[in-house]
Amino acid sequence: MEQQLLWLFGLALVRDHKIRQRDLRKDQGPEIGFAARYILDALEIEIVEPEADVLDKLLKKFGGKFPNTRAFSEFARKSLADVSASGNPDATIMAWIEREEALFRRLERHIVAQRLTKGFMGKDGADIDGFIKFSLSVQNRRKARVGQALEHHLEALFNAHQVQFARGAETENRNKPDFLFPGPREYQDQGFPVANLTMLGAKSTCKDRWRQVLSEAERIKEKHLFTLEPGISENQTDEMQAKRLQLVLPIALHQTYRKTQQPWLMKLEDFVLLVKSRQPNQ
Repeated sequence: MEQQLLWLFGLALVRDHKIRQRDLRKDQGPEIGFAARYILDALEIEIVEPEADVLDKLLKKFGGKFPNTRAFSEFARKSLADVSASGNPDATIMAWIEREEALFRRLERHIVAQRLTKGFMGKDGADIDGFIKFSLSVQNRRKARVGQALEHHLEALFNAHQVQFARGAETENRNKPDFLFPGPREYQDQGFPVANLTMLGAKSTCKDRWRQVLSEAERIKEKHLFTLEPGISENQTDEMQAKRLQLVLPIALHQTYRKTQQPWLMKLEDFVLLVKSRQPNQ
């Protein structure tokens, strides 16, 4: 979080302990893009959506209910007619993710507002348990949806780029990597070159959960993990490198990492080229 805040406000750690000042009224810092919204959301600071009216029109299709995550992700992609699925992978995935996030927040606001309007009063007074249960359901839906949406968009992108893969295929000990390249048949074939096997975990936020990826495919020693988390600390990325885990994230988020980290980061476009070069028909 410290590294993320330093990036957000354009600051840097100093060794002389002198106070530095920066007037953000004159120098507004980075644009409020995905990375900035990610950090502000973690601080529970709400950003006003500039396209609220447009998004509300798009959401008429769903009325007052949440659709399943696959249908919602597909709807978000189709609402961006000017974004090509076969175009630049880094720009495409960011456009899809940002649009779905905006759409979801508008739909959530509408549905939650309706429920709050009804209130939480029972026969015996305020329904505290009912309110807590509803609040937890809202939070849990947010967390579960982001991860599923990310996988849906990666799946659509890999298909558009004609990448051979399997989603959720089982390896050893009932482990199921998010994406296995080129697929489970090649992975189980001991005669298939290990150098041509690739696995990719997908986590919207890493935190300490990135270590789960390390045991998901024993034949593949060098793992890959795609994330949307900006500004992960050097201690964490150093440990990832030591564990032979390569971090993959959209090029737009590379700037949130320190300059010493950036050369090691892999952009999504390079990952797509890597797995395509390892396909059996290449």
